[in-house]
Amino acid sequence: MRLSHLVAMLGVLGVLSATAYVAQQQASYRDPVLASTVQVPPPVVGAPAVTPVRRGTVSRSRPTLIDGQWIADTAYRAGIPAPALRAYARATQQVPGSCHLGWTTLAGIGWVESQHGTIGGRSVSADGRPSVAILGPTLDGRGRFAAIPATAQSARWHGDAAWDHAVGPMQFIPSTWTTWASDGDGDGVADPHDLDDAAFAAARYLCASGTLANGADWAAAIYSYNHERVYVTSVFSAAETYAERTS
Repeated sequence: MRLSHLVAMLGVLGVLSATAYVAQQQASYRDPVLASTVQVPPPVVGAPAVTPVRRGTVSRSRPTLIDGQWIADTAYRAGIPAPALRAYARATQQVPGSCHLGWTTLAGIGWVESQHGTIGGRSVSADGRPSVAILGPTLDGRGRFAAIPATAQSARWHGDAAWDHAVGPMQFIPSTWTTWASDGDGDGVADPHDLDDAAFAAARYLCASGTLANGADWAAAIYSYNHERVYVTSVFSAAETYAERTS
């Protein structure tokens, strides 16, 4: 599927829901091929415009062992930190095969949202946590951002008692995390700042509609994660680049 075909598909997507969040991705969209040659943007990552579609308890995975050599080799070829690639690959094994979710799709989202947790010069530890927490802008209703008051529960993820922020390398809004909270590495904790957990939650969210087997369904799923057409094309460009690098 070429980018031009994807853009055409976006024309048939529905109009934004009246309840959709208007907070948007503010980091520049860049092809990951250029990552080593451009200046890293400041550590400000926008919030995905997601609308929860169902409620549930924390989903806990039973992590499947993934060949360490495959992770090392593929991460090197893709240009992705090994802990991030492990998180993406593991997450795709925890959702139904009928979803047809590939690790490159999660990697595309991870790149656009936070450069796999490395935005602003951060590093990702072996346990999948960025060296410094990644918080999105204050969602206080100013500019193009929605006004989402913090709660006692959400404030523990970002430290702001007044307003919410998107949190973690996959940039979940706290209310959405409450719905899709996932324990991707089986350590007993569902933490949006942990790539293993956040990637699993993102995978569950994307697969909620059933399948990403064709271009239209894939585009609709990514559009549901962030209601911006440029976001969909940027994720596609990154995912396609990773697929080409590792094919």
